[in-house]
Amino acid sequence: MKLTSRFRRLLQRPGSIDLGPYEKLTTAVGDAEESLQDLTDDELTEVVTEMRTTGGLDEGDQIEFLALAREAGQRAIGERAFDGQIVGALALLQGRVVEMATGEGKTLAGAFAAAGYAIGGRRVQVMAVNDYLARRDAEWMGPVYKLLGVTVSHLGQASTPEERREAYQADVCYAPVSELGFDVLRDRLVADVADRVTVKPDVALVDEADSVLIDEARVPLILAGATRTEELDDDVVALVRTLRAGIDYEIDGDGRTVALTDKGTDKVEENLGGINLYEDENLDRLTQINVALHAEVLLRRDVDYLVRDGKVSLINNNRGRIAKLQRWPDGLQAAVEAKEAVPVSDSGEVLDSITVQALVSSYPTLCGMTGTAVVVGEQLQEFYKVEVAVVPPNTPNIRVDELDRLYLTVDQKNTALVKHIGEVHETGRPILIGTHSVEESEQLSDKLEVAGVPHVVLNAKNDAEEAAIVAEAGVPETVTVSTQMAGRGTDIRLGGRDESHDKDRAIELGGLYVIGTGLHASSRLDDQLRGRAGRQGDPGGSLFFASLADELVTRYSVTSGLRPSPDEDGRLTDRKAIGMLDHAQRVADGANAELHRTTWSYHRLTGQQRAILLDTREKVLTEDLAAEELAERAKERYDELVEELDEDTVKAAARKIALHHLDRKWTDHLAYLADLREGIHLRSLAGGIVHMKPIDEFNKSAIASFDTLIADAWTEAAETFKEAEITAEGLDEEASGVPRPTATWTYLVNDNPFGTEADRILGRLRNAIKPESFGQSEEIPAEVFDEDDLPEELRDLDEDDLADDLPEELREADDEKKPDTKD
Repeated sequence: MKLTSRFRRLLQRPGSIDLGPYEKLTTAVGDAEESLQDLTDDELTEVVTEMRTTGGLDEGDQIEFLALAREAGQRAIGERAFDGQIVGALALLQGRVVEMATGEGKTLAGAFAAAGYAIGGRRVQVMAVNDYLARRDAEWMGPVYKLLGVTVSHLGQASTPEERREAYQADVCYAPVSELGFDVLRDRLVADVADRVTVKPDVALVDEADSVLIDEARVPLILAGATRTEELDDDVVALVRTLRAGIDYEIDGDGRTVALTDKGTDKVEENLGGINLYEDENLDRLTQINVALHAEVLLRRDVDYLVRDGKVSLINNNRGRIAKLQRWPDGLQAAVEAKEAVPVSDSGEVLDSITVQALVSSYPTLCGMTGTAVVVGEQLQEFYKVEVAVVPPNTPNIRVDELDRLYLTVDQKNTALVKHIGEVHETGRPILIGTHSVEESEQLSDKLEVAGVPHVVLNAKNDAEEAAIVAEAGVPETVTVSTQMAGRGTDIRLGGRDESHDKDRAIELGGLYVIGTGLHASSRLDDQLRGRAGRQGDPGGSLFFASLADELVTRYSVTSGLRPSPDEDGRLTDRKAIGMLDHAQRVADGANAELHRTTWSYHRLTGQQRAILLDTREKVLTEDLAAEELAERAKERYDELVEELDEDTVKAAARKIALHHLDRKWTDHLAYLADLREGIHLRSLAGGIVHMKPIDEFNKSAIASFDTLIADAWTEAAETFKEAEITAEGLDEEASGVPRPTATWTYLVNDNPFGTEADRILGRLRNAIKPESFGQSEEIPAEVFDEDDLPEELRDLDEDDLADDLPEELREADDEKKPDTKD
């Protein structure tokens, strides 16, 4: 298996499949298409309707259906699917993740597949990354679905419960993945079956599959209730601002954690009246100090969050846009709000949560589409058991991807970047510039302003507005500065949206020119940015700038033994320096993969426990389990009430009481697990994390906590039942001490705000072997690290790997002797 994995990686096709069988079927689809052209629209719809079944479409049915779908696409929206789109639809119908380049028609291929599943008796939910794309694609593909006799709907953040309930009843429902998760969470806590809005999960067709299934898989979606406000003391905020870096507190090498020094601890304790921060009665104050310090020192405005309209809004690192529903855990959220002197938002206890990975995994059939799946093919296999189908473009890609330009310092990089943008702009060639953050895009905008380069800046603030602006980025003379994911999902056509603005000139100039201001932690994100240019055989180009001071290099690479020789502009061309960029991305990919595994391992047990609880809760909700249990545990009271009232009223009261205690116990259990996990994290920060497995300790304690949870819930329910206020009108929940939450709300949470186990391993490794300067080397004690301590992806990286990763043009450019390696 390991050899196979390495072979796939060598071919750059991890987890990919042979398209031969699909291509043969596509030929058959073309042969069947001719006979359908004489059908009227009504006849076409009727033929498809007659194909409806409950057992899925067999191979012959798929051929006939896709021939009908291709004809429907031509008639309904004027788009006849290319063979590649048919291949993509076939792969989706067989549960694959399809990789299709930007502009190759993933949306239509996905609609064909979704309709095919629906005709086969399945219910499909198309998972989009935001409201705008869910609505746009449902409305855009609506005429195709209608002609095929398939019902389609969409929902978003503003949808009412009734609108959601109706939307889920359609054959195909487009929705943001977060909204699907929030609806699942709300339905888990209903006290009446009639209040549910979702349907049983069946087929998930995931758009931007790599982003959803990998980048956001570990993000917990939260349902919270019992509103309260958690403000930080003003004296804590003011005190933290007086602390000095390197004296009162220290930041780890990766900038992910911060801790008081002994001197800092003394200063804080003295300013708080001579208390001992580590005594039990002061632990709340210690927590406040820690989160306030983290907020003050590590979280950066316009990089990690924005302040707008008196509110703190997180920036989604994967999409480079505002995460409208995302927040940090309550204490840290309040600390950032105190730092920025804005009102503290409502918070509350977590009633339930689910990760995106757990949500997606609940669907019996999973498929998806994206422009960049191959790079994460192995992870898709590992976590979801799905393979990748790489569909070649309809027209060969002629985009020219230039070699990365590496500079010694950030300032030198930025100087060269602005100069290059100005030179290209003078030719009239359209330019799209991808930045890593809102702050970086605004800083670059200022520099372009000084240089006299007219431009438009997209900061990922409005999906619909961004889409309209990005669509015009292919017009000559246009310079568009954008965060990585702004406007994703929108094609950039040369000459603008309608291709009417000097398209021929744009082609003559070389097409859209994509410039990256720095390499991303994953080469996949670089490829996504590059993919904005050169759609459907158009000319295009891309170029990335980087420096040895970029976070990618300082965090993930090792500069030991490197003696850079920059030219007068600070540019580096030697192969060791350039190879370091590829090396750093490989290390970063390995660290993120390990983080995915670690996070999933923490949530997996919780998911199993939740399933056990939900099984009991479902029986309470839909059967008479509550009445049976309480009749046995409080027989005298039960018999008395049945004699006094009708039995249905007593059963309903018993159900509400049981549901309250089951939900209450689960909420308390989640709070305990959150504290437990944070405690294990803090314990690991004290040292020795490499040589211990906190997940084992976590699971042991979590199992012990859950063992008696359901039994305890029944015991407390019986006690409540004995004293409950139950009349002919039913249970008085408030008087009986079993109130439902007066309000609930949903949000996403940054699961590891204080860094991760993988971060700490990398940090210790990097700090252990990185010298003070490029010209020095440092001996590494053999006992510092054992290879087994590292994530698997990081164990085989060495200097030879650097050379293997180099572009061919650079391998022969430098015959410099390889540096000695240290054991």
